[in-house]
Amino acid sequence: MNLFDLSGKTAVIIGGNSTLGGSMALALAGHGAKVAIVGRNQEKCEEVRASIEEIGGTAKSFEADATKRADLERILSEVIAWSGSADILMNCPGKNSATPFFDISEEEWDSIMEVNLKSVVLACQVFGKYMVERGEGGSIINISSVSSGPPLSRVFTYSASKAAVNNITQNLAREFAPSRVRVNAIIPGFFPAEQNRKILSPERIESIMRHTPMNRFGEAAELQGAAVYLASEKASSFVTGTVLRVDGGFGAMTI
Repeated sequence: MNLFDLSGKTAVIIGGNSTLGGSMALALAGHGAKVAIVGRNQEKCEEVRASIEEIGGTAKSFEADATKRADLERILSEVIAWSGSADILMNCPGKNSATPFFDISEEEWDSIMEVNLKSVVLACQVFGKYMVERGEGGSIINISSVSSGPPLSRVFTYSASKAAVNNITQNLAREFAPSRVRVNAIIPGFFPAEQNRKILSPERIESIMRHTPMNRFGEAAELQGAAVYLASEKASSFVTGTVLRVDGGFGAMTI
């Protein structure tokens, strides 16, 4: 029984050129999926593609702006032309800011909401519609955050956007379930990814460690198991609308 065999599946990783997205892309490829790495930075996309090919996997990089529907529709067509299907969608784009609440400009608010929320909505519309109409099921995995609830201090817009991602995940799980398209989210704890390093002062790190029972940051590879589990129809066929924490116990802490 190989519950985690993704052979014959194609995974589209939007934001697959990021630290966490790239690690999860590697895991899906390592379990047999063809992986489409989608991002604006093609140099980083190519780095992920090369790492996948080094382990004998199959991958291709695609350039797109995840906040533009036309780009996502083009990517869907290009992926199908390349591999014949799009069975797994992972939404990894992320943008953060530590701007104090009264100083948040409309431009900053809109920019973060576009990257963190609008991109997820658009991708679920474009790829979700394809999966529903195809009638062969599918898996959509959204990347949320521990800041989605309760919210973290000093990341107001980011927290609001990720709370909305959780809500959309559960709404779409209900909407798509009759078509066997599962929609779930992963809540990573604190992983020192690029967007988080900018706001990790020594004082903030100390506060995070006090609230994380495992008393350490996560490693990108520690998200791989959750990604493969949710991607696999064999392993998680009755799992939809769930928000899976990979956070070192952060969500279990109070005082």
